[in-house]
Amino acid sequence: MNEQFREVKALGGAVPYLGGKRLLAKAIISKIEAVPHVCYAEPFVGAGGVFFRRKLAPKAEVINDLNRDIATFFRVLQRHYQAFLDMMKWQITTRVEFQRLVKTDPDTLTDLERAARFYYLQRICFGGKVRTRTFGVTPQERARFDITKLGPELEALHCRLSGVVIECLGFETMIEKYDRPGTLFYLDPPYFGCEKDYGIGLFSRSDFEALAKRLFRIHGKFILSLNDRPEVREIFQAFRIDAVKTVYTVGGGKQARPASEVIISMV
Repeated sequence: MNEQFREVKALGGAVPYLGGKRLLAKAIISKIEAVPHVCYAEPFVGAGGVFFRRKLAPKAEVINDLNRDIATFFRVLQRHYQAFLDMMKWQITTRVEFQRLVKTDPDTLTDLERAARFYYLQRICFGGKVRTRTFGVTPQERARFDITKLGPELEALHCRLSGVVIECLGFETMIEKYDRPGTLFYLDPPYFGCEKDYGIGLFSRSDFEALAKRLFRIHGKFILSLNDRPEVREIFQAFRIDAVKTVYTVGGGKQARPASEVIISMV
């Protein structure tokens, strides 16, 4: 093993999440592990579909997301794990509770309540959607929220987050703060054409151009994954672009269709 890295336990993503990298994680992680770096940074961590599946980690790790629900969830899970677990202990899968929490403004909640709301909704909602959540249960499956099953997963996530820096910044600010010759950024922004799927005002169509310009003058290195679109290839034409085949699934893989994505890099 490269002496730069330490072994960590590979996990799944923290919660079901739209655009999670379950199927592409292996290809992306192999590229990440081939690049020497002392700091690993993710400006768009989402549910950590790549971050948590890695088996090797450098000395420093930073995860970031402008979505306050995500940043708060990881921070609470890192620092207040037992209180979070106690709060979730008595939750059950009910449509009434799901709909109540969907209607609740997260800005009116404490950090602990906000983290609990996010975790509960993402565990239960159909397809890991963020903006337009719907109650996701079927007669053929067990209830999606069962803390006796989820408790061990939460503990593993809590342990993995030890020593990880958690930020809630715009991608340009985050890159500026952590850009060094020894930093490797893995970027997983919203897909082109799906900018509003993760919340209004978090990422816009024009941000793709801004991201390309910022990456062009980066001091560290980067790996970026996106859907394969002509517009994406044009915007990022200054970099290496590798196409990879995958499938897009919704609802536990019951609706799958072939798709192509691109892995963009300078490395």
